[in-house]
Amino acid sequence: MDKKNALRAGALAAGTTLMMLLMSSPALALTRDDGDDPGPGLSIAETLGLYVVAPVVIFGIIAGLVMVLDKSHKHV
Repeated sequence: MDKKNALRAGALAAGTTLMMLLMSSPALALTRDDGDDPGPGLSIAETLGLYVVAPVVIFGIIAGLVMVLDKSHKHV
């Protein structure tokens, strides 16, 4: 890939990202809908556990199962 194509791809990616950010409207989240019943918020520990620790643990379990159940021949 030459420099011109790389620059074009980077500009396209940046432009697409910018347009997606501009088109999304988080301000509309301030308006409550009828029947909206949000639950209690998460603490910092609960948030870290849900979005950091749990995916790492799940990844570790899947990687461990793949390594244990690997049927390929081992080369020494």
